Amino acid sequence: MNETNQTNKPRRTPAPRIQNAGRSNPKQKIVTGSRKETAAEVSKPKRTKTSREVRKTPVRIIPLGGLNEIGKNMTVFECSNDMFILDCGLAFPDADMPGVDIVIPDFTYVERNADKIRGIVITHGHEDHIGGLAYLLKKVNVPVYATRLTIGLIEGKLKEQGILHQVKLNVVEPKKTVKMGCMAVEFVKVNHSIPDAVGMAIHTPAGIIVHTGDFKVDYSPIDGKIIDLARFGELGSKGVLALMADSTNAERPGYTHSERTVGESFDRLFKKGEGKRIIIATFSSNIHRVQQIINCAVRYGRKVAVFGRSMINVINTAIELGYLEVPPGIIIDIDMMNRYENEKIVLITTGSQGEPMSALTRMAMNDHRKVVITPMDFIIISATPIPGNEKYVTRVVNELMKSGAEVVYEAMYEVHVSGHACQEELKLMQALTRPKFFIPVHGEYKHLKKHGDLALQMGMPKENVIIAEIGNVIETDGVTMKVVSQVPSGRILVDGLGVGDVGSIVLRDRKHLAQDGLIIIVIGIEKSVNVVAAGPDIISRGFVYVRESEELFVEARNVLRKTLADCSYAEMREWTTLKGKLRDALSEYIYQKTKRSPMILPIIMEI
Repeated sequence: MNETNQTNKPRRTPAPRIQNAGRSNPKQKIVTGSRKETAAEVSKPKRTKTSREVRKTPVRIIPLGGLNEIGKNMTVFECSNDMFILDCGLAFPDADMPGVDIVIPDFTYVERNADKIRGIVITHGHEDHIGGLAYLLKKVNVPVYATRLTIGLIEGKLKEQGILHQVKLNVVEPKKTVKMGCMAVEFVKVNHSIPDAVGMAIHTPAGIIVHTGDFKVDYSPIDGKIIDLARFGELGSKGVLALMADSTNAERPGYTHSERTVGESFDRLFKKGEGKRIIIATFSSNIHRVQQIINCAVRYGRKVAVFGRSMINVINTAIELGYLEVPPGIIIDIDMMNRYENEKIVLITTGSQGEPMSALTRMAMNDHRKVVITPMDFIIISATPIPGNEKYVTRVVNELMKSGAEVVYEAMYEVHVSGHACQEELKLMQALTRPKFFIPVHGEYKHLKKHGDLALQMGMPKENVIIAEIGNVIETDGVTMKVVSQVPSGRILVDGLGVGDVGSIVLRDRKHLAQDGLIIIVIGIEKSVNVVAAGPDIISRGFVYVRESEELFVEARNVLRKTLADCSYAEMREWTTLKGKLRDALSEYIYQKTKRSPMILPIIMEI
């Protein structure tokens, strides 16, 4: 019988045995609302329509990001007058957001309830989980709790924003518990593509809620720290009210490969690249992969140079905190590369996603000040393109090959493995925790739906699988769980130093300008006699090449003159009306001649 099927059936395990299971780890501190609301009692069978089905103090789960999207992960947990936040990440802009640097969650609900927030807990140090933190802490200054490497990366973010010394940062080791008012958050070790990743066991008056964070099951991780499956199983034996699990790879069958397979591929490729300079592009946060590159460089007698601001920052933090083991003299300054032969150099760089301003892209476009790509380069792109980035990566690969370099990417060799669990690992998490309710998180709708289907295969009742949307308020009292209301949610666009000043109207105008260009009408009116003293003049940008379209603009001026001549004395005095008539007349003419609709901006100057 499937283990998950047992979650909704009475368990006949004697009460003393459950209590002993709760004491099996004497160092583990389990915090719940009261003695009557322990995790053991939550795990007792629920029988409908009986007095035993005791409703507990309601707990609300409010996702503000990370659902029906990739990135921007943020979830609020609320009980009575206590709240805490789990993760606060960013997302990168889509193609329909010209000029936007990053996208962060809408903090409106959090700001309204600032006095209730007891802290922020972070699962790991990726941008989609910590990238929005500095913007939130400027508005709501509360303590932050995370593992050591994650805190180190957060410090760098806060330093950039000038608020490092204003925020209380707390290092929490796995297996430790942090009190959050009437709730408590237990850190549980998981594997991911960055060290020090954790899931969370949230002990609430209504029951235990398990949030996996981003995870995979790696039985041979580079740092030797395996996911704490035993603790997840122990929580399952106590009774898990709800599981919130990573859905990124829910469509992929089987298991995610161990990071060590990449190291084996690097070893073969270093042999193949003998006599050439090796350039490896990967994610800056993948410290385990950087460690394997350094190990191969030591083995084959090469020096390592690092390119890319984010790569340099992360590597420096990892070395300082002891997460990277680098023998003395292996990493050299980029200005010292010319002192060594090509076959003695390994470059580690950013740009695995084809980002326009990244180091690898600038190398490919022959626009890098320190590196020129030649046939003596052996380039490895150690990453899978994020959906939507495929064309950018392809362009970079093409340009690198045109320079004569040999390029290896994920489709050719095992030079990348995911940091997210595939279907069999997701099933394992379901089987270990045996939740009563299931909320898939971290993914687009298709990922959430597929993950929900996996839970159904494991025996979860359909009504107990909740595929939510950001802003939903999911409430549970230990007996039922349902969406009860909605809070303000969405996305805030960050452009330069401006946070939230770019909205839908500004984006619409930017797209309009990008697609059809701009025409400016300039007219000077002598106010005393209310007649046109100068113009109309036409200035065009991004519409047509003026020198090749003189006839079009001559006729356009005639259209404007006729429009001005037809205006009454009152219309000439009412400039808003006048601008509208000029805009409409020119727009109609331009569309008839070109079938285009550029943005038209009339400017009237008083003389």
